[in-house]
Amino acid sequence: MRDTFKHQGLRQQLVNVLKNKGITDASVLAAIGKIPRHLFMDSSFLEHAYQDKAFPIAADQTISQPYTVAFQTELMQVNRGDKILEIGTGSGYQTAVLCEIGAKVYSIERQQELFKKTSKFLPKLGYRAKKLIFGDGYKGLVEQAPFKSIIVTAGAPFVPKPLLAQLEIGGRLVIPVGDKVQTMTLFVRKGPMDFDKTEFGEFRFVPLLEDKN
Repeated sequence: MRDTFKHQGLRQQLVNVLKNKGITDASVLAAIGKIPRHLFMDSSFLEHAYQDKAFPIAADQTISQPYTVAFQTELMQVNRGDKILEIGTGSGYQTAVLCEIGAKVYSIERQQELFKKTSKFLPKLGYRAKKLIFGDGYKGLVEQAPFKSIIVTAGAPFVPKPLLAQLEIGGRLVIPVGDKVQTMTLFVRKGPMDFDKTEFGEFRFVPLLEDKN
């Protein structure tokens, strides 16, 4: 599968859709305009790759709607060199967006099938996360903390305390909180025990899986 001028044109159309929906961060829009989203999807959905919709991938997961990816990334206020933790690697599309912007990305995936597939696939496209981890995202990654930003790409019924604890002062946690419908929530760490919380409306995500062992 190649990336053609047609795909590039469709990506620019998608970027314009995202602009019209209120996305303004130039680095986020540039990343989405560059990354070949169709290569992250199953062949049966290729013709829909640049629609602003979520689609199924392996292991009963989805590749998020581009607007959701852009919205979450914009909330993080990512700068080149930022150390970021991603909970839920999934297809790797969000990971690629963060890498394209220049972040140092640590990403955790709970589904082994997706972890294996994405670990092989991302480097082929030239996107090299600092580390991809197979494990429980609820625990975060304490050995690499603190992080400038943490992004959760699945619906969490509650906010895992380890994620808040692993933010640096001034760091940002972007997490969709709720069961069937989630509220996109931003936490900004103001001090050791002090967090500002802002809510940004409803989204729908697949559930964040916790290791029960």
